[in-house]
Amino acid sequence: IFLGKKFVLTGSLKKYTRDSAAALIKERGGEVKSTVSRNTDYLLAGEKAGSKLIKAEKLGVEILTEEAFIEFL
Repeated sequence: IFLGKKFVLTGSLKKYTRDSAAALIKERGGEVKSTVSRNTDYLLAGEKAGSKLIKAEKLGVEILTEEAFIEFL
């Protein structure tokens, strides 16, 4: 699921820091980007997600909750 996919992280996660979540994504072959674009495959959205969530919704990017992210692991 992660191999070759581009992720953007936003908001506060409960079980992971953003850095540790990014490391898990990279370990599994994914890329972590800082901005949402049409090329983004997934937005990992924690609590208080802001403008990145709005942009991802407009672009039709798949939005993952922290729970869904954990299931992917």
